[in-house]
Amino acid sequence: MSIKPGLAVTMDWGGTWIRVATVNSAGQIIWQDRHPNPRNATQPQLVAVAKTMLDMAIVQSRGRTHGVGIAVAGPVDTATGTLHEPPNLRPLDGVSFKYLWEDTLGCPVYVGNDATLAALGEFYYGAGQEGRRQGAIPRTLIYMTISTGIGGGIVDRGQMFVGAGGLAGEVGHMTIDYTPSAPPCLCGNRGCLEALASGTAIARIARERLGTSSGRASTLSNLAPSIITSETVFRAASAGDAMCREIVEDTVRALGVSLANVLHLYNPDMVVLGGGVTVGLQNLNLIEKIRAIIDARAMSLRHKDYVLSASSLGDSVGLIGAAAMVQQGLDSLGNST
Repeated sequence: MSIKPGLAVTMDWGGTWIRVATVNSAGQIIWQDRHPNPRNATQPQLVAVAKTMLDMAIVQSRGRTHGVGIAVAGPVDTATGTLHEPPNLRPLDGVSFKYLWEDTLGCPVYVGNDATLAALGEFYYGAGQEGRRQGAIPRTLIYMTISTGIGGGIVDRGQMFVGAGGLAGEVGHMTIDYTPSAPPCLCGNRGCLEALASGTAIARIARERLGTSSGRASTLSNLAPSIITSETVFRAASAGDAMCREIVEDTVRALGVSLANVLHLYNPDMVVLGGGVTVGLQNLNLIEKIRAIIDARAMSLRHKDYVLSASSLGDSVGLIGAAAMVQQGLDSLGNST
C-alpha cells in the first residue's frame, strides 16, 4: 500500500457511539470527537447526526482531506457503501453513505464493516506492524471485536477479504448453541456467538440469573437490573463473585470454540481481539485461557502456528482502519488513471 499525503477523515459508527477523527498517513489520530447515537432514532435523525459529526471533522482537517472512510457496525457492500440489515443499526438498512455524501463532500467516500476495517488497521498500523518490526510478517490476520455486538474481519496478504457481496466475516453470527433453549439473537437466529458472549449478552445473562440461587447470593443482587453491564459483571468476577465468574467462564468457552472454528476456516497466522469485553478478559488474564481452548480443538500442529493478541490500537482501531481503507482506495484510483 503506497502512502498518500494529507489527512483521511474517518468515522466509526457503532451500536452506541458515532466517532469521527482526522488521521494522518502514518495512521496517527490528529483530532477526534464522539457523540452517542440518539435513542430510538429514525433513519433521518441518525443520518443527520452523523453528517454533522462528519462536517465537523472535515473543518478540523483544514482543507487537507483526501478522502473519507466510514466504518459501520453491520454487513456492508464495500463497492456501493450500502448497509444490509445491520442488527444494531436497523434504521440504516439500505442506506449508501457513498451515494449519499460523496458528491456533496467533493472527495471519495469509502465504507466498510467496522470489524473488517479494524482488521485492516491492525494489519498496517497495529499488531501487524509490530509483527513486521519483529520479523514475523503476518500473511492472514483475523480480527474479532467483542463489544456491544461481535464482528470479525479478515485481511489476507494486505487485502480485505469481504466475500462475493461484501458481507464476509460475520463471525458473531456463527451458531454456537443449537439447543432448544439457545438465546435469540438480534439477527433473527438463535444461539449465535453474539447472543452468548457479547457485552450485551453478558449483561443480559447476569440479569436473567439474578432470580436463581447463585443470583441471590451475587453482589449484583443489590443493584437495579437496568444498570448492570458487562463491565459490572467483570468487576464483580474480579472481586470473586461466583455467579459472575461462571458467566465469564461461559464467555471464555464460547469465544474459544468460535475462534477454533475461525482457525480451521481461514488458517490465520495472527488473531487479534478487540472491544470492551476483550479489555475485561485481559484484566482477568483470560486471553491465554482462550488460546488453550482454541489449541485443544485445533486439528493439527500447523493450525496452532499463530499469534493471539489483544488489539494494540484499542478503541481507535475502527477509525484507523477506515483511514487504511481510504489509502487503499486512493491507490486503486491512482492505478486506474
